[in-house]
Amino acid sequence: MGKGCITVTKYFLFLFNLLFFIFGALIMGFGLWVLFDNQSFISVLQESSHTVKVASYILIGVGSSSMAMGFFGCIGAIYEIRCLLGLYFTCLLLILIGQVTAGVLIYFQRDLLKYEMSNIIKGIIVNYTGVNRTTEHTWDYIQRTMKCCGWTGPNNWSNNTVIGTSTQKFYPCSCRNVSLPGSDVKYVGLCEHLSPEPPVYEMGCITNVEKWLLENCGVILGICTGVAVVEVIIFSLGSERLVLMSHSPSLCCTTCPSSQHASQCHPSVETHLHLQTDLSARPLAGFPVCDLSQGF
Repeated sequence: MGKGCITVTKYFLFLFNLLFFIFGALIMGFGLWVLFDNQSFISVLQESSHTVKVASYILIGVGSSSMAMGFFGCIGAIYEIRCLLGLYFTCLLLILIGQVTAGVLIYFQRDLLKYEMSNIIKGIIVNYTGVNRTTEHTWDYIQRTMKCCGWTGPNNWSNNTVIGTSTQKFYPCSCRNVSLPGSDVKYVGLCEHLSPEPPVYEMGCITNVEKWLLENCGVILGICTGVAVVEVIIFSLGSERLVLMSHSPSLCCTTCPSSQHASQCHPSVETHLHLQTDLSARPLAGFPVCDLSQGF
């Protein structure tokens, strides 16, 4: 019964470590996406905020660590290396504590993150010149694809240094409302208009951007939650397996150096020794018993 439990736990432990490895790869992939993406709102935050870069490095570190832990966990489960499993579960517990701590910090700092993000976008709008900069082109891409203008509304662009000081009527080309009549314009930089009001979108980008962030952060949060659940299951299975291994003589000993310790290693060896002793004390059939103490 105990051997069967150990075998079942072994394969379940291998399966959950494989899932742990896959989840770790997904988390590391999200971290790499946040770090190297240049076509979404993330790149805007990267240029102006170190928090996003730190978060991407944390995701990459947690993901790569999870992949390594899953790999060594699979090896420890298959080959039944007790020392490796013990070290593995210690590191697993530390990772789980780190994940919970990071989640709590992010939850309580969410208002500060929103405030920081708002200041970043307003700074981009104020200093926008239309030159070849990654943050400006990315913000143009956001306004064009999300069909919005400014952060809270198109009035934010009145604080722009170029638009506010120029005698001409300029507006950001990416804010152009394509549903309005007029000639096609470029997608980046500043465009001139002759009408009393610029032909731009009336809605600000704050709602769409926050929705986009919630959707993507929700995916990351879901994966991290899945990893945490798998970690708890792995920790429970691993603890049970270590207990079973410590109480299973066939798994704790590999060699039997002497007959005195044979019963501690393999019960079958003890049975064999008793059987050998019984056979040596019995006479073979058809042969007389010789009593050497009486002489010949």
